[in-house]
Amino acid sequence: MRKVLKWAGIILGVLVAVVIAAGVILNEPLPEGETGPDADRVARAMLETINKEAWDSTRYVRWDFPGGHQYIWDKFRRIVQVEWGDKKVLLHTPTQSGRAWEEGVEQQETAAENLRKEAWGFFCNDSFWLNAPAKVFDPGTTRSLVDLGNGHKGLLVRYSSGGVTPGDAYLWSFDKQGLPASWKMWVSIIPVGGLKASWEGWTRLETGARLSTRHKVGFLSFGLSNVKGGSTLQSVGLNEDPFQLLEN
Repeated sequence: MRKVLKWAGIILGVLVAVVIAAGVILNEPLPEGETGPDADRVARAMLETINKEAWDSTRYVRWDFPGGHQYIWDKFRRIVQVEWGDKKVLLHTPTQSGRAWEEGVEQQETAAENLRKEAWGFFCNDSFWLNAPAKVFDPGTTRSLVDLGNGHKGLLVRYSSGGVTPGDAYLWSFDKQGLPASWKMWVSIIPVGGLKASWEGWTRLETGARLSTRHKVGFLSFGLSNVKGGSTLQSVGLNEDPFQLLEN
């Protein structure tokens, strides 16, 4: 038994060393970019390719995110329904206030607050993956151009505020049509800087807004499903307003 434990410890130690070494090798420093009108011009061009104007006019959005997170979002009223497992939260996004249920029972005080915090964290992450390109001019952002080589420029967007992990940065690259093709990430929750993720599987909502529904990060692939959006509840498959519960 001691020999087995000894070899298990050795194997575990080797695996940890390999992971650490791979992280060091793959880790990229955050590049320096050039801010100014040219960077903003590239950012505005990206907004045109995804039809940001149509996105702003899209009132209701519905989508499912890996991990069993289900969303119905009223962007105009700035409220969202987040469901996962046996939990449901109705959340005012500006204040993170609202109501929460577990197994159909409404939660109160600390239990409700914990569910709201969890739902807010899910929403910040999952809505960013839904349409991060639309957020390049959000308050607290800076934009700069980075030389990618071969005459290509990337757009580095840094977030000094917002969400739950301010300080993150993303370096966008584009395809021949000007659509975002991938980004490299420097984010606090990932220890490896410059991790690349693809942006593909583009779909168009009935309003004309374009969203990416598939991503590849290393050997991992994941997708957003049941992606719908429009000006009415019927456009996202609903006949009743789920947010009426906030008025009771």
